[in-house]
Amino acid sequence: MIPFLNLRDAYLELKNPIDAAVLRVLDGGWYIGGAELSAFEAEWAAYCGAAHAVGAANGLDALILALRALDIGAGDEVIVPSHTFVATWLAVSAVGARPVAVEPDPASFNIDPSRIEAAITPRTRAIMPVHLYGQPADLEPILDIAKRRGLSVIEDAAQAHGACYKGRRIGAHGDIACWSFYPGKNLGAMGDGGAITTNRSDLAEKVRLLGNYGSREKYVHEVAGTNSRLDPIQAAVLRVKLLHLDAWADRRRALAASYAAALQDSGLILPQVASESEHVWHLYVVRSSERERLMRVLAAKGIGTQIHYPIPPHMQGAYAGLGHLPGDFPISQQLAGEVFSLPMGPQTPSDTAEKLRAALEQG
Repeated sequence: MIPFLNLRDAYLELKNPIDAAVLRVLDGGWYIGGAELSAFEAEWAAYCGAAHAVGAANGLDALILALRALDIGAGDEVIVPSHTFVATWLAVSAVGARPVAVEPDPASFNIDPSRIEAAITPRTRAIMPVHLYGQPADLEPILDIAKRRGLSVIEDAAQAHGACYKGRRIGAHGDIACWSFYPGKNLGAMGDGGAITTNRSDLAEKVRLLGNYGSREKYVHEVAGTNSRLDPIQAAVLRVKLLHLDAWADRRRALAASYAAALQDSGLILPQVASESEHVWHLYVVRSSERERLMRVLAAKGIGTQIHYPIPPHMQGAYAGLGHLPGDFPISQQLAGEVFSLPMGPQTPSDTAEKLRAALEQG
């Protein structure tokens, strides 16, 4: 059996330091905020090449807090990819703004910068590119559009821990980058967790304020904030895993290279890596018009797969009110009908590509 992802093996590889880190927090008696969280925020900011990092309860909250910190709300519009996990859209909706979808480049799966300007209206306040599957979006033209049009750039970096764009780690290219530490991410906690990184001290301070009930001083509430904090137990776990993030990314790249070599004549459409990007392979996503049959073949051989993502956000019931019709975003709808993800993780067996090729040949 080759599972799609084995989180228990990731824990077992680092069991001793993770257990020690958790016990350190429990023994310390400080369970909200404190030195452990401050240390992780400093280490994560330094890793990302950003001036500031602020923890949040989860990745969706990080996006919402970023939007609120930029004063984006009712009546505003935010450019989002049509091909992404729905959380990108949900964050925009949560602040009362309208998500405006732009199609992806099918080669990279990321938002196509050449289509963005046509979607901008007088209500547009921000562009929210997603670094999907672990490959950075093409940020240079996006940042150029934002500068010329007076827009903010909020990076949804939930799948791009350690990824690089033109030699620089994701984390502070735009105004603010938002992270998820969901257990299955490249840098995953033992539960939910999130953060923002930014070079702007005003945004970092506002996110921290908003995420702590709008309070800097106990029982003094400057704005109507919320409760969204990364707890110190998760911060301690993340500090341990951060020390191994680059090594684990190298294992992912090695597995991706073995897939590319083993599957080049398989009939699958394999993912492409842009020349300006250093991919961290959160997911290895292939395409096929015979997806369902191939997934059944692999399942019969004990090889786990998943679909990321089977229903585009504009076709979800949650967004029926936007009035989108089938065919409005044909590229994302085609991808939704063809993409599926192969096993990918630092603990995935190194011979998985050969076993997968054999299974497909036999099937």
